[in-house]
Parts: sequence; C-alpha cells; structure tokens
Amino acid sequence: MTALDSFAPAWQIAEAVKSGTVRAEDVTRDALDRIKSLNPKVNAFTDVTAERALTEARRVDAERDAGKKLGPLAGAPIAAKNLFDIAGVTTRAGSKINRDLPAAAEDAELLKRLHAAGAVLLGALNMGEYAYDFTGENAHDGACRNPHDTTRMAGGSSSGSGSAVAAGLAPLTLGSDTNGSIRVPSSFCGVFGLKPTYGRLTRHGTFPFCDSLDHLGPLARSVRDLALSYDVMQGPDPRDHACADRPADPTFETLTDGVAGIKIARLGGFFSTDGMPEAASAVQSVAKALDTTGTVEVEGVEAGRAAAFIITNCESARLHLPNLKTRPDDFDPDTRDRFLAGALLPASWYIRALQVRHWYRENFAKLFQDVDVLLAPATPFPAPLIGQRTIEIRGEEILTRPNIGLFTQPISAIGLPVCTVPVFNSGMPIAVQVISAPWREDLCLRVAAHLESEGIVAAQPPSHL
Repeated sequence: MTALDSFAPAWQIAEAVKSGTVRAEDVTRDALDRIKSLNPKVNAFTDVTAERALTEARRVDAERDAGKKLGPLAGAPIAAKNLFDIAGVTTRAGSKINRDLPAAAEDAELLKRLHAAGAVLLGALNMGEYAYDFTGENAHDGACRNPHDTTRMAGGSSSGSGSAVAAGLAPLTLGSDTNGSIRVPSSFCGVFGLKPTYGRLTRHGTFPFCDSLDHLGPLARSVRDLALSYDVMQGPDPRDHACADRPADPTFETLTDGVAGIKIARLGGFFSTDGMPEAASAVQSVAKALDTTGTVEVEGVEAGRAAAFIITNCESARLHLPNLKTRPDDFDPDTRDRFLAGALLPASWYIRALQVRHWYRENFAKLFQDVDVLLAPATPFPAPLIGQRTIEIRGEEILTRPNIGLFTQPISAIGLPVCTVPVFNSGMPIAVQVISAPWREDLCLRVAAHLESEGIVAAQPPSHL
C-alpha cells in the first residue's frame, strides 16, 4: 500500500511522487487493484490498460530516480471515455458497430498532452452509445452504476468518467459534453467537472457526435485537479477547426485569487428550481456562501434549447446515416430512433436552428456586460433509478431521459464554459453550474475553488463501496 488513500486527488499524488514519498508504480498498482475489486460493482471501465499503465509508472519513477524534472501530473492515474483514441484499443464510442474497427494507432491529442505531463493511463471508460445519452445505461456494455447507490444512474453520456472518479478508481478522467455529458455525470456522481468554452480544447483523436456542439473536458475530485489538467491540455491544434488558433490561458495559478471583485448572480426564469427541492437547496447553499442575492433572466432559453435538439439530431444523423441504412439492428433502439428522426428533419429546420442559436447567444452575451459569473442548477433532480422512465418535477410526471439535460443543454448550445460543483445536502449528490463568459474559465474555476476551500462543495467518497 502507498501512503495515500484511494481518494487522494491527482495533484496530491503528483506532489507525493515528485517528492519521493510514494512510487508511481505503487500508486498505479493500488489503482489497478481497486479497479479489479470494484469495477464489477459500478461498471465504469470497459478496457483496462494495465501493462501500459505499469510501464508508464515505471518510466516516471526512473525519471525521478535520475534526477529529472517531473511534469505537473507525475504518476497521477487517469482514464478516458471510450470515444478517445487509445493506442492499441478499439475506439468503440459506446457502440457495437465500432467494435469492428481496427485498434487506434495512437492516442488522442489530449491524452498525449496529459501523458507528457506525467499522467498514467489506466484505460477506457463506459459511456452512452455514440454519446447520445444522459443515463449511462449502455445497451452493449451494460449500465454504468452510481457509486453512491448502485441502483441509480451514473448519468451520461460520460457515465464511466463520473463513476470512476466517484468510486476512487481514478482521480482524474476525461469526458465529452455536447448537451451536458460532463455536467450530468458530475452532478449525479458528486464530482467536479469542467466543460470549457467551445473550441478551447482540441478534439483531435476522438469519435465525434455533433461537431458544432462537441466539447471535451476533465472530471475530478478537486478543483485543483480540474485546473491543473485543463492547463496541461490547452493549446491550439490546426487539426481541429474549432481549436486552430486559440492560445492557452493558464488558470491554475489564479485559483487562490478568491472571489473579491467577481460579480455573481443566479439565473432565474427558465432556470428556476421551483418544485425541485434538491436542486433548490444546492443552488441556495452556493448562492448564500457567495453572498449572492441577485437574479437575472435571459430571453429565448426555450428556443435555444429547441435549437440544440435540432442541431444535435441533424448533425449526428448525417454522421451515422450509412450505418443506419445497413446495420440498423446493431444500434441501441433508443439511439437509432433519435438518429432516424434527425435524418428526416428538413434542411430548413437546421438552418433556422442555427439562426435561433445565434440570436440566443447574443441575448446571453448581454448578461455578461453586468455579471461575471452565473449560477444555475446542473440537473433538476439527483440520480434516478436505473431504468426509471418517468420522474416527477413541479408536480408533473415527465420523461426522465430527455429532461435530465434540462439545465445543461441551453448552456452548451452556445458554448459557454462551466464548472460543476457537487453538493451533498441530501442522501444523493447534485451539482450547481458555475458559468462564465466565453474564454473566462479562470473565473468559474476561481469561484469553484473558493466554494471548495470554504467546505460548501466537495467530492465525498461513497459510504458503502
């Protein structure tokens, strides 16, 4: 055993490895042992790259023994949603169809950057099929389970990414977020998540879902882990048109600057938590800790969310049309039907949706003329039971799956950066979105770091695993 417990954050592991307090190989062996013991309960990992992980850990130890300067994530175990290319592993993207593809020849660019910083890759993580899912109930690999209650959803589509961090299988994971797929698992599993500005992190080497909405980002046990990994992954990449010329903006060094001078308000109107007691309690706790009483509203949220649905359906359906024609029975029926619906939408709807998104983005931008950071619930409720098809909010029984992203979809539709912070006011966790203007990830991370330092938000170990 190492001197660190199973829930040590990545930054603390790296500091211990660099100081010689622990060996990276021992940390990695502990992580692999924990995966072997607990993954059957939560089903977070689909592929474990044990030999690679041990090789990488030994390399870190050898470099330290040789007196070389180690990277900021030296020896920290990581894992990635299985839509990230991992050399020697087939990029299944949660699907049956992709399993027929050859193994990836090289890692996705973000994994290369994390590797260069000293991180040790443990493997690939469960996810919703082709990332079109909010539940984590994969029809091919089985449902990913919530470590805080294994009868409940982990959230999707980055289900394994949230579950692995919450279960103590990896301190840091990568996910993707098109309509909420980092923030939903963060909320349901009670961990921190960062959805950066659209175009901030390169998507090269990942399987796409919806090009104009896809984001990549980290999930972690601490805000420091989010900022540290985010800074390592930043930088332009001409192979991703959205990330071709954006320079890096370091955030880690700003975490201790506090919240003085940051103007914060709650989002009201569409984002009201009336009839959602757990979400209301979480937002109230965060707002009170930040001494925030102001509420602002934005016009067109419903229209913006509707536009996101149409854009998602149209762009994803076009990508999968060949397989929809030739292999329809190899899709999860729920995913297939959503793709088919998108394939039938007229082009005029897609064009109109793009126009509405632009109008809605302009409306939202006006808020940031007077406010720096906005607070909103991440999900309308904590994790439902696996297989639960309907749920009651605001006195009305509604479909569970499409409404999990009620509050995340209107934010990712316009590419805003968001840090989700977990709150444990009831038996199950739920998160609050800390939202800032485009390219101001530093602000939402500063607010999140302040809340964490004050003990208002935290990623808590499951009580029964």
